[in-house]
Amino acid sequence: MTGMRRRAQVLVIGDSDAGPDELRLAEAVGALIARLGLTLVTGGRGGVMDSASRGAATAGATTVSIVPSTRMEDANPWSTVVIPTGLGHARNAVTALAGDVAIVIGGGAGTLSEIAFAWMHGRPILALSGSGGWADIAAAHPPDRRQTSTITPCADLAALEAALERWL
Repeated sequence: MTGMRRRAQVLVIGDSDAGPDELRLAEAVGALIARLGLTLVTGGRGGVMDSASRGAATAGATTVSIVPSTRMEDANPWSTVVIPTGLGHARNAVTALAGDVAIVIGGGAGTLSEIAFAWMHGRPILALSGSGGWADIAAAHPPDRRQTSTITPCADLAALEAALERWL
C-alpha cells in the first residue's frame, strides 16, 4: 500500500501505583494524545498506564499495551492492541523503543529503567514537572553525559502539547 503513513507513537510511562493527581494527569495526557491523532503506547498495566490508556481510548485513539507476561488478559481494559512479551521487567526495553517520544509522569524504578532505555536509544523524553518521582528528577539530572537524547521539562498540558508538536 503506497501512500500509507504510520501514526506517531507516544509512550507514556509512570508508576503502576500512582496517586490520584498523577492518575488524573495521565488520563488528560491520554486524551491529548488522542486529540492530536497519535497512538498511545504503555506498559499496559495499572496506575499511570491504565489512566493514560483510558483517556486515549475514550477519546478514540489506538492504545498499545506491551505487557511483561505471556497473557493478553493481563493488559488493562483500555488496550486496543496487546503485545505479551513474557520478559518480565526486561520488557521495559521493548516499551521504551516502541515510542517515537516518551512522556514521563511521576514514576519509580520501572519508570527509571524506561527513561534510561529511551535515553540510550535517542528517544526524546518529555517530563511532566511537578508530577513527582523520576519525572521531576530526570529533567534536572540526565542519566549520563552521552547526549544521545533530550529531556524536556513540561510544566503543564499546554507545554506538553507544544513539545509534542515540535517533536512529531
